Amino acid sequence: MATYEDLYGKRVKVFDSDPTLNSSYEGQVWYDSSTGNLKSVVASGVWHSTAARLFSNAPAGQGGIQTAAWSCGGETPDPGTNTEEYNGSGWSTGGTLNTARRYGHGWGTQTAAITASGSPPSPPNTGLQAVEEYNGTAWTASTNVPSPYARYLGGSIGSVSTAGAIFCGSQNPPNLDTTVEWNGSSWTGGGNYPFSGPVGAGAGCGTLTAGLFMGGPGAGNVVCKYDGTNWTTTTNYPASKGSIGAAGTQTAAIGFGGSPATTNAFLFDGSTFTATGSLGLSNGGSFGMGGSSPSTTTVGTFSGNTSTEEFNQSAAVTTGAAWAAGGSLSTSRRSMHGGQCGLQDAGLAVGGFLGPPGRTGASEEYNGSSWTSGGTAPTKSSRGLAGIQTAAIEFGGLPSGPASTNTSSVYDGTNWTAAPPLNNSRGYTPTGGGTSTATIAMGGYAVPGDSFVTVTEYFNGSAWTAQAGANPNHYAGAGGGTQSAAWLVGGGTPGSPTNTEAYNWNGSSWTASGNFLMPNGDNYFGGGTQTAGWICGGNPTGPGYLSTTNHYDGTAFSTAPSMGTARQYGGSNGIQSGALIFGGYTGSNTAATEEFTGDTTSFPAKTLTTG
Repeated sequence: MATYEDLYGKRVKVFDSDPTLNSSYEGQVWYDSSTGNLKSVVASGVWHSTAARLFSNAPAGQGGIQTAAWSCGGETPDPGTNTEEYNGSGWSTGGTLNTARRYGHGWGTQTAAITASGSPPSPPNTGLQAVEEYNGTAWTASTNVPSPYARYLGGSIGSVSTAGAIFCGSQNPPNLDTTVEWNGSSWTGGGNYPFSGPVGAGAGCGTLTAGLFMGGPGAGNVVCKYDGTNWTTTTNYPASKGSIGAAGTQTAAIGFGGSPATTNAFLFDGSTFTATGSLGLSNGGSFGMGGSSPSTTTVGTFSGNTSTEEFNQSAAVTTGAAWAAGGSLSTSRRSMHGGQCGLQDAGLAVGGFLGPPGRTGASEEYNGSSWTSGGTAPTKSSRGLAGIQTAAIEFGGLPSGPASTNTSSVYDGTNWTAAPPLNNSRGYTPTGGGTSTATIAMGGYAVPGDSFVTVTEYFNGSAWTAQAGANPNHYAGAGGGTQSAAWLVGGGTPGSPTNTEAYNWNGSSWTASGNFLMPNGDNYFGGGTQTAGWICGGNPTGPGYLSTTNHYDGTAFSTAPSMGTARQYGGSNGIQSGALIFGGYTGSNTAATEEFTGDTTSFPAKTLTTG
């Protein structure tokens, strides 16, 4: 028997305030007796910024979906052989193209992609015949585009690597109106496009047999459809813009951005365009994921800058991950500690360098908005730290001058108490992880003696013990984790920071992992676990300080939103999705605090009106 909801839909409920909203409220109408309004949760289109790309090139091909996108190629000064992969929150490096190119064409998924034709990364422009296929790891040469069809600045359609087409474009000269189709192994001629010329003025999406091109070359804002044999004109794009981005299908597409720079975006239902949420930044050259990505959940990249934005047509509104200012330390300081200790709303800052008058042992505790004084630890800088705000351990560091120490002490949230010494003196910010009674100490530099400390040590609450398996040559890097699953990255030798590689500890040995994507240097902030680590800031080998952030998944690094203020030599607490940095050096000591918050999702209520 049919229910009321089956016959008539959801009932109108009465509340005296908005309920706690989630996805189940989409389409539900309720009456807010406190305001006298009917309300609901309604789907809308919203763009939000996310982590920056590694390169600012106009790509030679792109595709994939919002949580697994890819982009390849580019133009001088970059070599034109780079590949970037997006995981839904940040970009990482992929396999290297065999033929450098820009202004090319591409489609497919992150693990089954194709890029075809294009032009060399530097002028003069010529149509390349080279075609390559990607398996998620490496590019391999495939069947060349026949010479008459080789081109650059053309359009492309396709959703899978085994079926697509490129059309229009230029051979410098002539401009082309031809289409050439790919069946997974060979190229054949298709129907001619209604206009000829480079198509930097628009973008393609859809499939080989149901393609769409918005913004035809030489035809202003004309929109054309392809059925696998013929092109037909259908309607006009709402704005006369060049270099737009596109994603979706012939009957459910999105076009966005373009030149002159704009924040416009439009949804297309097969016959009509409707304005949707605006881009966060005005961009002059936009690139969508074509037919590989749905129009309702896609990602856009832009020429001339590294910005990335995600689009969601949903009742949920996503606020992109970002760093934001928090409460300042009571005292400006630098050279505090390394390791994983405390949380964003229960942080701990210990010691450091005031300079002048010198080092300090003062502790401060953070409650998520402000710092207050804590117990006084031994006076030193550049120590290791592990545990939580009410049960921490500090070890090593520099108590005076450049000489490192093996001393350690534990904190109960009120007082610091001397603990057994390390077996090895280590300074220059050794890294800690674990708890105050199950601690791992790794990295650091011993002075005098000027040598890396390559012994990993455990603390069990009563003694430190050396572990078999030398740890990597790192000091002033970042890391964290536990005694059975730790990680360590970055740092280097005095005056010559060189390490960009990460290492994982499995409880008995260290194994090399991926390289981070920041400029190599030292004096980083960082923390988190072996499978959800983070590293940011630091001092590059050149002048200045870094604001860059990377996230680590235990295997590879990806980009994340940058800090608000570039700095080095600070303190850090927290997890990857809720990190905390404080203090440091920006040319002088600072007390500034920043908090990182990952993507958050909300379901805002909307008041229903007539008209």
